[in-house]
Parts: sequence; structure tokens; C-alpha cells
Amino acid sequence: MNYEIVGNDIVLVQSDFDLDETLDCGQAFRWERIDKDSEKANDLLDVDFDKAYKGFRLNTPLVISQKKNGKNSSESLITLHNTLEDDFLGIWVDYFDLETDYSALKKEFSSDETMRSACKFAPGIRMLKQDKWEALCSFIISQNNNIPRIKGIISRMCEHYGGFPLYEDIADETVESLAFLRAGFRAKYLIDAAKRLSSGELNLDDISSMDIDSARKSLMTIKGVGPKVAECALLYGMYRTDAFPVDVWIKRVLEEYYPNGLPDCIKGKEGIAQQYLFHYIRNKQL
Repeated sequence: MNYEIVGNDIVLVQSDFDLDETLDCGQAFRWERIDKDSEKANDLLDVDFDKAYKGFRLNTPLVISQKKNGKNSSESLITLHNTLEDDFLGIWVDYFDLETDYSALKKEFSSDETMRSACKFAPGIRMLKQDKWEALCSFIISQNNNIPRIKGIISRMCEHYGGFPLYEDIADETVESLAFLRAGFRAKYLIDAAKRLSSGELNLDDISSMDIDSARKSLMTIKGVGPKVAECALLYGMYRTDAFPVDVWIKRVLEEYYPNGLPDCIKGKEGIAQQYLFHYIRNKQL
């Protein structure tokens, strides 16, 4: 990982990382794209950029931008604006999974023809290592929902609590007191998750270290948490790359291209492979 400190910014030369493909692909809901010609861009960024986002990891804010590094280069200059080196090394290196060699992963995945096509279509996808509670809470909210509404609910939640709430903050709430979220049936599921965690009945750190089947079963003791939400919580909040969320798009991939099971080349990294497959099937016919 090659980076330098430039004024108040951290600048790194990075391959296999595209902000659009990573921050706007449905794995996190607290990132907002910054229009290059907007007033916000002028206020937040003092460098030329191709793409930029503003968002949070739990309650740590970040503005991040991307600029192609040379006309024909696959590398980008990634700038983390107004970021301390300690925060970069202690938070963002892990969050953006910068120490994983995605080039090697894609090469391994590409021994399968379908995976090769998916990796070529969106080569800049990276997994985000999110906070365990934030991911669980977010994917409970995501049920039978669309991304704009999910973002709206989470935004109202953060505004109300002055940041992303702890589960202790929600444990004493009622469906009526959470009416401001406009989360519908999901409110009672958030409260149940918060109560079980606050009481110690469940512990997300313990769940993250369980074998995958036990971890799934533990998460699904929460009201409203079915297989898909459990897989998402494991993958996005606990970096259990052997988790494999299945929605209508991935179900289609499995039926049409993997009726006899997933290929051996993605074993143990099924969750990362799922990101490529999901993005591809949703945007282009395989």
C-alpha cells in the first residue's frame, strides 16, 4: 500500500478500487455521491477529481475522492480528505479492505468463465468492513425496501440520535416512539435486535467467531432476521467471506449458471465473489 500525507489529506495510489462500484452497490447505505459541479464539491474538495463521496463508518465521517492516475493506467489516486494518519491506518485501511490483493482474487475467480465476465465488468469492487451493529441494523431496515428509502430511514435515525445509535439507545424504544423513522414493520425488528444485544442474550463479537452455521442460527433468533439478513450481517459486518447472501438476482445466477453448485475457485470467498455477480447480473445480462 503506497500512500503519502499531503497537507491534511492522505493520498494513495490504488488499483482495483472504484468508488462508484464499491460505495454505490448496495453493501452500505451512508455514502452520498458528490456532484463535481455542485457547491458541495467546492466546499469539501480542493483537488481535481473524477468521483467523490461523503459518508461515514459508524460515526467517523469521511470525504473521499478518486482521480485516474495516468491516461491508460488501471491505478487511481485515492484521496482521503482532512484525515489523520492514525484514522487512516486505524479505521479506513480496514474499512476499505486495502490490505487484500483484489487483483490476485480476481485472477483466482477468473478460472470460472462466469466469474471472469463478472470481474471484468466491475473490476473496482471492494468489500467494505463495516461495524457489526451498523451492518445488522442497516440490513434489518433493508428488508423489502429500496435504497433511497433505506438511506432515508438511516438518515432520520442518525439525525435523531446525533449519530448512528448504539443498540442500547434503541433497546428502550417502542414502535410508537420510533414512528419518526417511518420504518414500518421493521421498527419492531430493530427493537428486538437491540434488546437481545443490550441484555447480553446475543453478542456480535461472539457470533462473528462462531462456525458459519451457528452464527446464522444465532442471528436468526432475532425477530425478522431471516437467511438473507443474517448472511448480509455476517458478510458486511463481520467480514465472513464464506457468507453468501441470496436475493432474486443471485437466485437467478445460481439457477442459470451454477445449478450444480458454486465453483471451487471461490470457496471461502463466496461473499466477495457474490459482489461481482450481483453487480453484473443487475446491470448486464451474463
